[in-house]
Amino acid sequence: MRTPRSTPGPILIAGPTASGKSGLALALAERLGGTVINADSMQVYRELAILTARPSPEDEARAPHALYGCVSGAEAYSAGRYAADAARAIAEASAQGRVPIVVGGTGLYFKVLLEGLSPIPAADPEVRAFWRAEGARRPAVELHALLGARDPEMAGRLMPTDRQRIVRALEVLESTGRSLADWQREPGTPVLAEARTTRLLVLPERQAQAAAIEARFDAMLAEGALEEVQGLLACAFSTELPIMRALGVAPLAAHLGGALALDEAARIAKADTRKYAKRQLTWLRRNIISWKIIDTQYMESISRGNLSFIDS
Repeated sequence: MRTPRSTPGPILIAGPTASGKSGLALALAERLGGTVINADSMQVYRELAILTARPSPEDEARAPHALYGCVSGAEAYSAGRYAADAARAIAEASAQGRVPIVVGGTGLYFKVLLEGLSPIPAADPEVRAFWRAEGARRPAVELHALLGARDPEMAGRLMPTDRQRIVRALEVLESTGRSLADWQREPGTPVLAEARTTRLLVLPERQAQAAAIEARFDAMLAEGALEEVQGLLACAFSTELPIMRALGVAPLAAHLGGALALDEAARIAKADTRKYAKRQLTWLRRNIISWKIIDTQYMESISRGNLSFIDS
């Protein structure tokens, strides 16, 4: 039910995985008359609903949701595409008199919303085709060495195994004569004016989050995560695509292939998720320093109807 207060501007909720941020977004959407808009790079893929902890049909019935399960795993969804899709979803929610509530753990997506993307020109089609072909036939570490010889600054930013971004850096360098790192220093156009937003950073208590990760993965298995991965493998997507790097896919695929017992696959998936959550927290604390921190106590206060953060 909408409260008597004036309708707030967009609310952004960032936080690591299994922090309770999605539940907070849904509660606010119900209370304020909002639309929940995804800012998680894996929840956009339609083939992985369970393993990416996408909102359930019951959650989606409680409030409108946008940008969940909207892309085929056969595609490599980009930050640039997200900026356009999120801008459209935010505008549609606002036009309907609803509060846009953007929630997720992909820090880059929030950066794109508030800072915009650098104006990198499109790569020459022939250059792109060449490097995509090279990317398909050469090992990622070899491509990284090529990049390092031509553009050491950009190579230093990328993992030697990150084939997709390495290829992108090579095609931009050859198409424009400038390093991708140089292009990225140029300012972009924000999707949202930061001053008109309410920005919340959910920081869970460490032990509680670890327990939540354990319990959530067990629940995923009970809900059919293994069968979901089996269906994903049947799609025969390239292993280089982002969806194939979703948390839990590799160990469950190894179990399905007979290489791991299920309990060992689950143990690895949980450990990987804890490591990922730690990396998320590190990024968020370094890059989102002016957002209002929402801890467990504050979350409970919000659930009791305290919405003072909107005016603060």
